Amino acid sequence: MFSVEETIEVAVPVSAAYNQWTQFKSFPRFMTVVKKVEQVRPALLSWTLAVGPLRREFQAEIVEQEPDSHLTWRSLERHFVHRGEVSFRPTATGGTTDGTSVTVRIEVDSPGATALFGGLPEVVGRTVQRELRHFKAYIEGLGAESGAWRGTIRGGRVRPEEPEPHRSRVPHWPVG
Repeated sequence: MFSVEETIEVAVPVSAAYNQWTQFKSFPRFMTVVKKVEQVRPALLSWTLAVGPLRREFQAEIVEQEPDSHLTWRSLERHFVHRGEVSFRPTATGGTTDGTSVTVRIEVDSPGATALFGGLPEVVGRTVQRELRHFKAYIEGLGAESGAWRGTIRGGRVRPEEPEPHRSRVPHWPVG
């Protein structure tokens, strides 16, 4: 088992970085290792990764997702066991918040990783770092997110949105 952690700063607000990250189908547009992502359900994704001639398909469950904060996942396959988290934090320059620190942490505990990445933490770390640079170029090039999913997931289950409090149809109470 090994783990890697990589961070990059992107010049967009936290909400834009987070919103773009939730657009999983767009990952193949900027990530070289990701060939296809299908969102089967809000908390279930089907991934296809490829490095050279090696190809790996697996499913991952989003265990926790909090808008503008973080997203954690775990693989559901026996032969490619990993889990991870991506977090989004505001960065401050000159006293104003104008960017986002994106951190990806991945724990790999799988012989399948050996076949895809050589099993070396350095190879996985360099791959994650390269893909984060591609994400940075993509989101900064767009200037804004191409979509968003703002739901919350806890324990692999989508949490219902908080209902808005009941409001009177009368804009304010009559006086007098």
